[in-house]
Amino acid sequence: MPLPPAPAKRAALLSERDYDVPVARLPQTRKTASPLAEPGLTETPQARVASEVTQASGQAPAAALADRSASRTRTPRTSPSARKTRPEPDVQVQTPLFAPVPAPVPASTRTQPPADIKPKKTKHNGAAKLFVLDTNVLLHDPMCLFRFEEHDIFLPMIVLEELDAHKKGTTEVARNARQTSRSLDALAGHQGTDIASGLPLNATGHREASGKLFFQTQLLDYTLPTSLPQGKADNQILGVVEALRQQQARQHKEPSTSAPDGAARPGTHEVVLVSKDINMRVKARALGLATDDYQNDKTLDDGDLLYSGAIALPANFWTSQAKTVESWQQGAYTFYRISGPIVASLLINQFVYFESPGEPSLYARVTEIRGKTAVFKTLKDYTHLKHAVWGVTSRNREQNFALNILMDPEIDFVTLTGQAGTGKTLMALASGLTQVLDDRRYTEIIVTRATVSVGEDIGFLPGTEEEKMGPWMGALDDNLEVLGKTDTSAGEWGRAATSELIRSRIKIKSMNFMRGRTFLNKYVIIDEAQNLTPKQMKTLITRAGPGTKIICMGNIAQIDTPYLTEGSSGLTYAVDRFKGWAHGGHITLARGERSRLADFASEVL
Repeated sequence: MPLPPAPAKRAALLSERDYDVPVARLPQTRKTASPLAEPGLTETPQARVASEVTQASGQAPAAALADRSASRTRTPRTSPSARKTRPEPDVQVQTPLFAPVPAPVPASTRTQPPADIKPKKTKHNGAAKLFVLDTNVLLHDPMCLFRFEEHDIFLPMIVLEELDAHKKGTTEVARNARQTSRSLDALAGHQGTDIASGLPLNATGHREASGKLFFQTQLLDYTLPTSLPQGKADNQILGVVEALRQQQARQHKEPSTSAPDGAARPGTHEVVLVSKDINMRVKARALGLATDDYQNDKTLDDGDLLYSGAIALPANFWTSQAKTVESWQQGAYTFYRISGPIVASLLINQFVYFESPGEPSLYARVTEIRGKTAVFKTLKDYTHLKHAVWGVTSRNREQNFALNILMDPEIDFVTLTGQAGTGKTLMALASGLTQVLDDRRYTEIIVTRATVSVGEDIGFLPGTEEEKMGPWMGALDDNLEVLGKTDTSAGEWGRAATSELIRSRIKIKSMNFMRGRTFLNKYVIIDEAQNLTPKQMKTLITRAGPGTKIICMGNIAQIDTPYLTEGSSGLTYAVDRFKGWAHGGHITLARGERSRLADFASEVL
């Protein structure tokens, strides 16, 4: 019995207006080619329907081939990139037997760029400005010329004179002046540059600086109040800023068309004075000039945003982790694998704690973060006497955290911050003595600090390097006296022998002679690190050789170095850059343990 004819009801349901709807070319989404397809040919929907009808009706392969060849559309094959970039013709074609397709989007509204062209990222945050730099900015950061992104820089001639006056000597200021002079010489001597139209700041390889550098090449006409002496360098810089501002106002009213583009740029921008001198900025504001501080050296805008090294777990932590937490035992430590939204706020070697009435407390450290999971490792309890470090036990939670990273051989760099009397120096010394004399992990302890006095300097000090550093190491002597009294069973002679042994393993070094040195298997303590600049901090940390551990301590609220703040201190810089490193740790000590008098004075004074 022959089969019934193929159903045609689907096509019969289409109305006449459906054939007038324009359609877009169908995308080629077929991954496997038909065995009857030929190279360079694509199969239309009509051909696929005819093939299905042929298989249902049992026609011969030859007849099916004839039916399908009649419904093929010869279309050249193109690469994926060509298909994406080639514009589609806005033509009307016959609607296939399937559902009608909406009209294509007009070519005028297609804004999608080709796949091989990426949109250029722009750093511009508004109109480009012209920054006039004070000399102290160049002496503070010799790389400041390349920190202003798309903005232009103007240097008055008096600034170059002051740079020349500060270039002699071996101080940090003299080195910065020489480095700045070398950078200016490289920019001015670059081939193809014109000093009259501005020197491109990216000519020496600093691609992030897209602005230009302008020098004062002519005498500028300005008028300052008679109360400001004309011969002072600061007042001359203020006069240059005033002259540039007036030039900008004139060019806004009468735009110059004859001058070259580069020559007209200084007068078409907003002029801003950049200075580290507070009095200089105050005088500029009094004269109605725009001014600002040099902000690029600041790691944080607010000292309260500094990484603390510890985070409290939420009150519902165990409830939310009840079904997903994993735990296992490894030696004396317990590990927990947790997940959830809290993982996104965690860092490697960050301490976590859970304290809730009626529930067991948890004190742990983050040792691993993979995707949306993190691993906690419980801590060693240094509050117990059996875990005392050179007779010293922790008195609060943060001190316990600090001793855990100080005694961990896998942590190479430790930063400790906190107010006076929190035990920073005592714990660092006790950990160092234990690991040098008992564990033999390090060969000796090296102690250094920034020699910045609180008041007036007492003058030159006689003696060797260690004798000169003696008055600066009063905190070290006080803590060694405390550590020497922890062993009460040794007697007077035993304590004296121990004191001599301790002092033989402690070397006091000056920071002035650190450049070029390499410390091997040393325990280095950098005290009062808040008085160091980021460059000095980098110089000290890079002295570390294999097996060396460095501890930086300080109180960012007690900065005595001029031009340094809580946000630009070297200690703040190190804490922010090393957070999350697998071999670095930080903790902020919160509570003082020196005495009730010192604690009360720290709060109210």
